[in-house]
Amino acid sequence: MSGFFEGLARDFTNNLIVGDRYLLILDGLKTTLIIATGAAIIGVLLGTVLALMRLSDVKIGKKWFILRSLSGAYVNVVRGTPMVVQLMMMYYVILSSTSLSKITISIISFGLNSGAYVSEMIRGGIMAVDKGQEEAGRSLGLSRGLTMRHIILPQSIRIAIPSLFNEFIMLLKETSIVGFIGLMDLTKASDFIRSRTYSAFFPLLIVAAIYLLIVTVLTSFFSKLERRLRAGANR
Repeated sequence: MSGFFEGLARDFTNNLIVGDRYLLILDGLKTTLIIATGAAIIGVLLGTVLALMRLSDVKIGKKWFILRSLSGAYVNVVRGTPMVVQLMMMYYVILSSTSLSKITISIISFGLNSGAYVSEMIRGGIMAVDKGQEEAGRSLGLSRGLTMRHIILPQSIRIAIPSLFNEFIMLLKETSIVGFIGLMDLTKASDFIRSRTYSAFFPLLIVAAIYLLIVTVLTSFFSKLERRLRAGANR
């Protein structure tokens, strides 16, 4: 048993302490959190717009421009193709001629992907709001847009909050593929350490433990926040 702990201590020192390799893990964690947070913001904003598009038809000039069809096609394409392919297309093809950093491109890519999923959550929330809410808003003299903005949309977001929280957690874990474009995130940092120490178990164990800790903390935080929001809505 003592030999096991001695080996564990040796692996810990070799993989994290020697050469300050723990700094790679910290830098990778920072990159992961930045990408996930930035992409989540884009995803919520884009998802809300897409949800509204899927629920409305707009007439432009003499032609009917079906926003529902366009947003539906976007959602189907994004949800029907792998995230890693979208990321590589964005980096190697669409934005290859720009001076944008890898982190920025990753945030845009994951944000565009997340928006497709968030749109379905918001759309479901809007459809779950009682139709009498819209009628009440219109009876107060509000336009359809104002009714949606001040009455329907806030309620739909509150309904979709659990799904939005889960989407952020999934987004956080999905960012582990940014190593495909050479970005040093949490997972890539472990791979870099493995290439130096020739030890795969300990670096991967550390990364898995960090992901597990973050998800556990976020899940607990989101659960408490959700309960507070529901309590506030019921007052």
